[in-house]
Amino acid sequence: MKPVKGKQVGVSKAAHSPDPGRNAIIKSPLWRLPLPMSWIAIKRAALSIITALVLVVMGTSLVSSWQQPQVTGELQLYQSNLLLQASEWQGEGLSETDQQRVRAALLGQTPLSSVMEDYEALKDEAAQTLVRSQSTLTTLEAAPDPKSTSQIRQVISQQQALIARMDIRLGLLAAEQSDVEAALARWQAVADSADTPSALAATATTLGSIWHGTPPPEAETILQKNLDGWFRNRALEHLYTQQSQTPDLKQLAQQEQATAQTTLLKLVAISLLPSIGGVIGVVLLLILAVQWFSRRQQSLLAQKLEAWRVPWGGETTWQVMMVGFFFVGQFLLPLVLGGLGVSALATTSRGRALFSMSYYVLMAASGIAVLFFSIRAFRPLPEGWFRFKLFDRWPLWGIGGYLTALPIMLGVSFLNQQFWQGQGGSNPLLQTVVEESDPIALIIFFLTAAVAAPLFEEFLFRGFLLPSLTRYMPVWGAMLLSSFIFAAAHLSLSEVVPLMTLGFILAFVYVRSRNLLAPMLLHSAWNSVTMLGLFLLGS
Repeated sequence: MKPVKGKQVGVSKAAHSPDPGRNAIIKSPLWRLPLPMSWIAIKRAALSIITALVLVVMGTSLVSSWQQPQVTGELQLYQSNLLLQASEWQGEGLSETDQQRVRAALLGQTPLSSVMEDYEALKDEAAQTLVRSQSTLTTLEAAPDPKSTSQIRQVISQQQALIARMDIRLGLLAAEQSDVEAALARWQAVADSADTPSALAATATTLGSIWHGTPPPEAETILQKNLDGWFRNRALEHLYTQQSQTPDLKQLAQQEQATAQTTLLKLVAISLLPSIGGVIGVVLLLILAVQWFSRRQQSLLAQKLEAWRVPWGGETTWQVMMVGFFFVGQFLLPLVLGGLGVSALATTSRGRALFSMSYYVLMAASGIAVLFFSIRAFRPLPEGWFRFKLFDRWPLWGIGGYLTALPIMLGVSFLNQQFWQGQGGSNPLLQTVVEESDPIALIIFFLTAAVAAPLFEEFLFRGFLLPSLTRYMPVWGAMLLSSFIFAAAHLSLSEVVPLMTLGFILAFVYVRSRNLLAPMLLHSAWNSVTMLGLFLLGS
C-alpha cells in the first residue's frame, strides 16, 4: 500500500505541533496528568481532615485502653488450670521413680501451691483495677460522659465477677490442701457480697454447704453448671464421697485420668516446645553477639543498612497510610458494614469468625487498592521494591528471626507486665479464641491471624512504609518509626512496647533479607504458634 500523497504514515499531526510539552501531556496516561493547584489544595485539606479524625479516634482508643484490664493474666490461669488437671495423673505404666521424675519435670514439685500463687496474683491485679476504675467512675460522674461511664461500669462489673470467681477457686485450692477454714471464709465472703453475680453467689453458697456436710438437693446441678475442670471434679468428688455415690466416684476418677494424660501432652506443646525454641533463640543471639565482638563491621549486626531509592514524597506515604489503612479500617468499613447490617453476623461463633475475616480481607483489599493508585504514576519502581523471591534464603531468615524473637519478646513482655500490672487493654481476639469451641470458627480465626494478617501487614508496613521512610531518615530510624506505627495501630497501650519490639525484629529481617517472604514467614509463625497455644488452652 502506497502512502497517501501529502501525509506521513505513522506520524500524527500533533507530532508537528509547535508546543511539544502540550503534546507530551496529551499522550500521557490520565493518571500522569499534573493536577491543578486548586485540586492539590483540596486533596491536602482532605488528607488533613482525615488525619485529624484518625488521630482523634486512635488517641481516644489508646486512652480508653488505659483503664481496660488485660486478658494476659486470665490466659495464664488457663495454663494453671491445665497444670491442675495434669497433677491428677497417676503415671499408669511407669515405675514410681519415673512417675516422680516426669511429674517434677512437667508439673513442678508443688503444683497446687504454684497455681494458688497465680490465682492470688490475678486477684490482686483485679482488685487494683477495680479500685482505679471506681475512682475513674467517680470523676466521670462529676462531668457526665455517657460512653466512657458505660465502659467503666462494664469494667467494674467484669472485675467484681472475676474477683468472685478467683475466691471460689482459691477456696477449693485451700480445701484441697486441708485448709477448710480458709475455704469456708472465702466462700462466705463471696456469697455475702452484694456485688457478686447471682450464679457465683449460688456456687459459693453450695460449696459452703457441701463442706459443712449439708449439701442442697440441686448441688450437683449447680456444680456442673458453674464450675469446670479440676475445680468441678474436686467439688463433685467431695459431694459424691459424702453421699456414698461409689459408681459416680469411680466414673469421675476414670474420666479424670483420661483427661490428665491428654493434658500432659498439651502442657508439653504449650510450655516445653516454646521453651526449647527459646533456648535455641538464646544460642543464636549469643552467636550473633560473639560475631559482633570478633568481626565488628563485618558482622551481621554491624553491616551497613542500605536504604531504598524512593521516587515519591512524604505526601504519598501519608496518603497511603492514613487513607488506605487507618481511615478505611477505623471509619469507612465500620460505617459501610454497619449500614449493611453485616455486623449482625457477629452474634454466633461462626458469625464472629466470618465477620472478623471479612473485615480484615476488605481492609487489606482497600489498603492495597489505595497503595496501587497512589504509586502507579511512579512505575516502573526502582529495583528492590516489594520484592518476592521464592528461591532465596528467606526461610532461614524467617525461622531464624522467629527463634531469636522468642527470648527477646519473653523478656520484654515480662518487664512490660511489671509496669502495667494487668492494665492497658489487650487484643480482644485472644479471649474470643480461647473461649471458642466451634472448630470451624477456630479454623477461620486461625486463617485470619496466621495468613491474612501477615500477608497484608508485612506488605504495607515493611514493604511500603519502612522503605518510604528511608527517604527522610536513616534506615534504623525508619525501622524504629515504622515499628512504632505498627504497634500503635493495634490500639492497646499495654501492647505498644512488645509489638514495637516484634515490629523492629520484622523490620531487621526484611532489611537484611530484602525479601518480603522472610518477615511474612516470621509474622505467620508468631501468630500461628500463639493461636495454636490459645486453641490448646481453650480446649
